[in-house]
This record gives sequence, C-alpha cells and structure tokens, in this order.
Amino acid sequence: MPVTGRRTTIACMWAARLMTPRPAEQSPLELVDAPVPEPLPDEVLVDVDVCAVCRTDLQICEGDLAARRLPITPGHQVVGRVAATGSAVSRVEVGDRVGIAWIASTCGQCRFCTSGRENLCDAAGFTGWSRDGGFAEQVTARADFVQRLPDGFDTERAAPLLCGGAIGLRALRVSGIEPGGRLGLYGFGASATCVIQIARHWGCEVFVCTRSERERRRAAGFGAAWTGEYGERPPPALDAAITFAPAGSVVIDALSALDKGGVVAINAIHLDRVPEFDYDLLWGERQIRSVANVTREDVADLIELAATIPIRTDVERFPLTDANVALRRLAGGEISGAAVLDVSGTA
Repeated sequence: MPVTGRRTTIACMWAARLMTPRPAEQSPLELVDAPVPEPLPDEVLVDVDVCAVCRTDLQICEGDLAARRLPITPGHQVVGRVAATGSAVSRVEVGDRVGIAWIASTCGQCRFCTSGRENLCDAAGFTGWSRDGGFAEQVTARADFVQRLPDGFDTERAAPLLCGGAIGLRALRVSGIEPGGRLGLYGFGASATCVIQIARHWGCEVFVCTRSERERRRAAGFGAAWTGEYGERPPPALDAAITFAPAGSVVIDALSALDKGGVVAINAIHLDRVPEFDYDLLWGERQIRSVANVTREDVADLIELAATIPIRTDVERFPLTDANVALRRLAGGEISGAAVLDVSGTA
C-alpha cells in the first residue's frame, strides 16, 4: 500500500508492526493501517515526529529477545508533540514537545521503585516491547514517563539520546569511572558516541576497540586517545570499560585490559554467551557488572547534560516505509551513528 503522508483520518494511522520475529534480511516489519490508540486517563497521545532505531529494536524483531507481546510496534526513542491528554493528566499539555524512552511504567511500590532503582522493577513495562512504540504516526504513553524536551534540541538528533544516551550515562555510572580516568569503550555505535562525549567532558582519556575501521576513524574524530580492533589491548591499563557489542568474547577482551580494581560495565540487554576465562583476569578486585534498563532520572539527567556539553549525534534518516531497510543496515553494521525514522515525513 503506498504511503503519501501523515494520515488525515482521525481514526487511522500508519504503523510498522512486528507480527512474527525473523531475521532482518527477511523484513520482519509490516506496514499496516492501524487505528489511532486512545489514551487512558493517565496517558497522553503523541504525534510522532521521529523515532530512532536501537539495537534492542533489532533484537526484538529478530527474536533474540523473546517477544512480550505480538503483534507489537517497536521503537523506544520517540520525539513528538502531545496531541491529546487523558482526564487525569496535568503535568504535560497538548502541544508540548516530549520524548518517550525505553522505560514505560513501573509499579512504584516495590523495594526497587522506592529506593531509586525503578529500572529493576519486576513489573516494569517497556516501550516497543510490552507496549506499542514509536514506529508509528501516533503512540500513547503514561504521562509521568514522558520527558519534556528543551526547545533548542534538534528533533532528529535528540531521538538517539533517549536510549543510547541515557543507557550510556547509566553505564558510565555503573563503571565507576572518575573524572580524568582511563576508560575503554568496546564497540562504537550510537550509545558509545554519546558516552565518549560525556567522558571527554569529564576529562577522561578514552580508548576505543571496534571491528570497523570506519568506526575507529569516527572515534578518533570524537577525541579517542587510541583506537584498535577487538582483541587488541590499549596501551595503558584501564580504570573502567564499557562493552556495547552483544558478544561475550568482547567482555573478556575488556576484562583483560583492566587495571586492578576496575569495572567492566556490560551495556547490552542480550549477549550470545560469556566464554570461559581464567580467574587471574578477575583477581585483583576487578568486577563485571550488567547495566539493566534506565530510570526516568537517567533520561532527565542525560537530556540536561546533552544540552550542557552539548552532545552531538550523527544520524541517518529513513522514512517509516523503510523501517526494514534501517533494521537490515543496522544488523549489517552499516549505520554511522544512529538510524532515525522520519515519521512525520512518511513518504
């Protein structure tokens, strides 16, 4: 069905839906004519302008992450404007420009939620995984989980910050890196692009390992002190490292490069496996820690930090109709920076 622009019929919209997970090369998303969702009393309806494509979206579409609901509309880095509000909403208004991130809901009452760790809530919901996301012209979200965006934020370049940037900031915190420290980044996609800018802002020396020569050049352009391939060891021992690649072998590469007392933070929701390794790599009070989801505070802090530095994001734009193309290019390592779906300009 041809798509010629945003639907004018109030009850209908275009959405790229996942019916059955399958490899990106088999085009798992189907463009469908879907009803516009109705916001519940505590929700808002958002007209989507853009939605960045995350590796987690790819893992959901390919089945690496087990589906929580099918069919589902992926997409959890959404920028748009509030089109309607539920009867109980007061914190945002129609016309506000907002961002919608990965974390979509929590219980608010468990020991994790009441101790500032809502990212670990067992009842948490996630945009584009347990509820429909932003690969569509409209999306609903709980009003207390959307983020107002500063007017100065470029719409396309703000979208990748809502996940890649926020989870990157959390990974930096989990790694324990101090200002001026030596930080290793393993992989250099959208999230690492944000992380290196924050780390350099903190005066850290950053060392990047990635399989792509193009990404090594990009890392150098963002101020990396050294770049190399996976398996190469940075010249100095690292105070901390963050891995982004969904491969357990890369975790061992990072662990091998750590100084005593250092931390490897795994910035991935899915890994193939972590291979067996000698205990000597862990001895010396080295640690391996996972980074699980984000909190609303992480997202809000990242937005403020991104405006202060400011954080630069490189994007490749695709129309909603090319959502499968974006997934294939992401799977093939062909995206420089972040892929962003231009939903408002659907054509």
